[in-house]
Amino acid sequence: MNSTIELCSNNKGQLVGTLVEKPNKTFEIEGEKFIEGKIKVDRLSETVDILPFTISEKLVKAFGLNLEEGEKLALGGELRSYNRLIEGKSRLILSFFVKDVLNNKNLTDNNTNLLKLTGYICKQPNYRVTPFNREICDVLLAVNRPNFNKSDYIPCILWGRNALLMQEQKVGTKITLIGRIQSRTYKKEIEEGVYEERTAYEVSGQKLQIFENENEATKGEGEIV
Repeated sequence: MNSTIELCSNNKGQLVGTLVEKPNKTFEIEGEKFIEGKIKVDRLSETVDILPFTISEKLVKAFGLNLEEGEKLALGGELRSYNRLIEGKSRLILSFFVKDVLNNKNLTDNNTNLLKLTGYICKQPNYRVTPFNREICDVLLAVNRPNFNKSDYIPCILWGRNALLMQEQKVGTKITLIGRIQSRTYKKEIEEGVYEERTAYEVSGQKLQIFENENEATKGEGEIV
């Protein structure tokens, strides 16, 4: 039985890591139950990313997954966005939607954290230079979800030459971006003198391709595969 689901060519990735804890959050859509968990993925810098994922209970049973703390997982899927009402405010939530359980044969270059996106700039890119003189550009990418008549809105960050290229682009420009999903913690002031630690998720781009039109593209730093 083939238990995988066809991946979108414009939103495709893989995560390999260990389960942070046994998942205890579930929800249902049209009678199908989904499980929410978090996976710990190592970086080359010896730090880690703690990333949320969503998986169908049917897929868990089909592959006989043991969702216990410390269990090693190799997941294929796509990064999706959702709007959730939290404390009376709508917030953009990102989660890796699992569509396949991978093995050594269908891993891409044994990369433990890989995502390829093709989408459209939907907010003017924000270019800045850090106190350490690093060039950074933030961009929000709208990635169409085929057959669902909707898009996922994914925050991305680029560095160096790619940041310079991105700052020149206009809303509506089509790009392809290859990178990794990362987590970072920050403190948000919720009232005067009171801070709350939160976690943000974004795609750190390593390779960039900018389309002059639907068929012609200009490459940024790194080769697009």
